[in-house]
Amino acid sequence: MTGWLADARESYDTVAESYARIMLTRLDDLPVTRGVLAMFAECVRAVGGPVVDVGCGPGHVTALLQGLGLDASAIDLSPEMVRLARRAHPGLRFTVGSMTELDVPDGSIGGVLAWYSTIHVPDEDMPTVAGHLHRVLRPGGVAMLGFHVGDQRNHKTEGYGGHPMRIDVYWRPVERVARWLRDASFATEVTVLLDPDADVPGGAILARRPDQR
Repeated sequence: MTGWLADARESYDTVAESYARIMLTRLDDLPVTRGVLAMFAECVRAVGGPVVDVGCGPGHVTALLQGLGLDASAIDLSPEMVRLARRAHPGLRFTVGSMTELDVPDGSIGGVLAWYSTIHVPDEDMPTVAGHLHRVLRPGGVAMLGFHVGDQRNHKTEGYGGHPMRIDVYWRPVERVARWLRDASFATEVTVLLDPDADVPGGAILARRPDQR
């Protein structure tokens, strides 16, 4: 593994313990975010089938999805994040893997979530990621992406307790992310702007693989 993937893995292995502590109760103070994730869960339940949380970090969102009644499993690039997720949520399934080579069978799941986990993916690799998200969904299945809204790239050299990192963070317009999904044959159903007055707003897009039956 080379390039940005290697940098992302090393960076998140380094900050994993600090990041996990920060995220332990992060969703408790974000009712709107919990509501957006609940909307995603409701759409997955309507389709049926399991859900995969791609780029799960320490597993706090995966656990939320399981608590919302979904059969949830998760994948993360960082082995250390996966170790911490397994420790914190021993009843859930966590696997080391990359969203650029998503090791999930074609058409096997009802939902796939990439919640702020594409923010380190360069623009040129986003079509590959969107294609994998589409591939793993059954017809009618739904994907949701969460991301920073803006139009710039920032290079992060430290974070989460001051630990060293070497990673790019992308802020993207909602329409650019929606276009990647449409180009991958998704039908966009919902776009949400979170904290629009914040210095860095959040965005979420829910898109569906059309039912071709």
